[in-house]
Order: sequence, then structure tokens, then C-alpha cells
Amino acid sequence: MSWDFSTEPEFQQKLDWMTAFVREEIHPLETLELTWPQLLKAITPLQREVKAQQLWAAHLDPELGGQGYGQVKLGLMHEILGSSPLGPLVFGCQAPDSGNAEILAAVGTDEQKRRWLDPLLAGEKYSAFALTEPDNAGADPTNLQTTAVRDGDSWVLNGHKWFISNASTADFVIVVAVTDPDAERHRRASQFIIPIDAPGLEVVRDIASMENPAPRENTYGSHCEVVLRDVRVGADGLLGIPGDGFLISQKRLGPGRIHHCMRWIGQSNRAFDMMCERATYRFAHGSVLGEKQTIRNWIADSAAEMQALRLMTLQAAWVIDTQGTKAARKEIAMIKYFGAKILHDIIDRSIQAHGSLGFSSDLPLDFMYRAARAARLYDGPDEVHRDTVAKLVLRGYEAPANRVPTEHVPTRRRAAQDRYAEVFDEVLASV
Repeated sequence: MSWDFSTEPEFQQKLDWMTAFVREEIHPLETLELTWPQLLKAITPLQREVKAQQLWAAHLDPELGGQGYGQVKLGLMHEILGSSPLGPLVFGCQAPDSGNAEILAAVGTDEQKRRWLDPLLAGEKYSAFALTEPDNAGADPTNLQTTAVRDGDSWVLNGHKWFISNASTADFVIVVAVTDPDAERHRRASQFIIPIDAPGLEVVRDIASMENPAPRENTYGSHCEVVLRDVRVGADGLLGIPGDGFLISQKRLGPGRIHHCMRWIGQSNRAFDMMCERATYRFAHGSVLGEKQTIRNWIADSAAEMQALRLMTLQAAWVIDTQGTKAARKEIAMIKYFGAKILHDIIDRSIQAHGSLGFSSDLPLDFMYRAARAARLYDGPDEVHRDTVAKLVLRGYEAPANRVPTEHVPTRRRAAQDRYAEVFDEVLASV
């Protein structure tokens, strides 16, 4: 068995370049309230630099314009990119486009790849993924109500979707809809590619949320309500075959959660740095905060928690790289809910250390804190992932014979006496 915590020097150089690039070129853009067209104009030269470094769309295979990096390397990259909400966008690996690119690459036809995947990979088009609905828990997509009914060579879609990320800035959307309501529950749905300007598809609004309570129109990072009214899609809009909707979705979920967790580590590290910096100069009650036991406890706990999450996440990525996504189900579920808690707690401590300054919008902590709360919901609520972990763990156990606990001392004592009876007899005989 080999086990290695090292990073190749050549790849470490790329990570070092990314760290400086994100801090010096991307972090400043966060302070500007740019519309989507303005943001695209600002990041275009940055994207050219990323491509020149051969770091663009690194999650994809080389034949698709990516680098073919495994999940461990991608995790290390996302740890750096995650320090800014704009980081993944500049590097061409932002959600939901990265996941959509993966499924288009996996199941798209040649024509679908030419029309949708190629411009998506080039950064010329952007996309959304429409799964969740207001009347159905996103954690159980088998209850979807959006329908796609075959009509000759076409499909007609009707439904109501919401919290569809980046729908207001997308050029197309992949919609999950029920094509066979009578099929087995995981074979009911299919996926369709729909241009955002298709007749009958309406992006109703950008939903105000805890993360973004006053959304501005036409900005990156929207969470939209979308209505489909008799939206007609040709046969060329169907992804894969009818009934494969949930199977296709699984291709984007596991690796995507790895990337989420590593980005959370990047965010946690940024909040941690702010807290430690604050501890060096904020003077209260006779000394700087760094000399207070409570602050030192926060710093120590945060450092340990980030290290634990980082190792857990990279180990999950290693399992995917060596054994496949299915083998990493437990590890992925654990880091999802564990990571969301760590992210929240470290940002919360940093806010507390900064007092009113941390509560204000003069630091990025207020946005980070609001965004962190969503981490416990998207890609499945914490409770679902905890349940998954518990079920997988319990598969390794079975009820003891006669319902007597395995570690029951009186039972074990009798068994030991029987097993070592001859030894005891010899001891007694020698006395």
C-alpha cells in the first residue's frame, strides 16, 4: 500500500502561481459591483492568462481542452480558487457550468457537443442546471413535477423551477423533467438542453435570499425562479436516452462536492487569516486579542478543524481517483456536512473577533457568513448526508446472536474460562 502526502514540484509551482494570481488579480474585483457584461469584460484578459498557464477548465480531459487532472489535484486547485467567489469563473471551472460540461462530454451527441459544449468550454457561453422545484424537496428529486411529454418528434415541457443558479446570465439551461411518471422512481426523469430564449421559458426573477437579500438584475451568482409553459424541444435537445435523468445527474454530483469542500477550505483560510491578523493589533482589556485565551482557543480549534477537513476531503478525492466515485459515497457525504459546519464556525469566530467591524460590510466576512449558511442546504441538506453516512456504516454491522452484546463481559468471561480451562487447571495444580 502506498500513501503519499507530497505534491509534485511542477504542480506545486502551478499552485503557487494560482495563489498569487487569485490574491492580486481576482480578489480586487470583488469590491466592484459589476454587471454581468462588465464582469465578463474584466475577466477576459485574466482568463487568457489562465489559459496560457494551461490551467483552464482543468477538470476536463485534454481532448476537451482541459488538463485531465484527477480529483486530488483539482481539490488542491479549488482550495485556492475558493478564497474568492470569482475564482472558479476566471479559471473556467465554475458551477454549474463545470458539471454541465462533464455531462455533455459524457452523454452528449456530436452535434450537442458542437453546439453547446465547445462554446461552454471556450468561455463563450454559460449555462444553468434546472432541477429544484418550489413544491418538492430537492433532496428527493424522484418527486419532480415538471413534465416533458412527447409530441411527434418533439417534447413539450411544463413546470416550475426555482433557485436555478445563474439562470439570469445563462445562454442555455439543462432541465430535468419527468418523461415517464409510471416508471420506477429513478427512471422517471430525463434531461433536456433548452436555449434560455426558447419560447415559453421565462426567467421570472432573481430570488432574494439570505446570501443576496437585494439582488441586482443581470449579475453573476443569481438564484432564479424559472417557469416553463409549453416549451417545445426537438429530439436533439434530449440528453442521453429517456429515463436516464438521475443516472446522468450522478456524473456531476460526487466530484462537485469535492470541489465545494475544497473551496470552503479556501474561504475558511481567508476568514482565519483575517482573525489571526486581528489578534495581532486589536487592543482590549490590557492586551492585544492574541494574548487572550479565548482567541487562542479559537485560533487553535480553527487550525485543527481546517486541517481535518482538508485531509478528509483529499482522502475522498483520492478514493475517487483510485476506485471511482461510487466507492467514495461515504467519504463524500461526510465531508459535505462536516465541511459546511467548519466553514460556518470559522467565519463566525472571525466576525466575533472583529466585533462591529466584522458585522459591517467593510470586510468580506458578512457576505462570506451569509453564503456559508447555504452550504448546509445546496447539494443536499446536511441531514440527508448524515443519514447516508449512517446507513453505509451500519451495513458493516449485524445483530448479535441471541441479542447479547458482543462486548458483554459475563458472556465473554465464561467463554474465556472455557477457552483457557486447561491453563487454569495447570496453574491450580502447581499451587
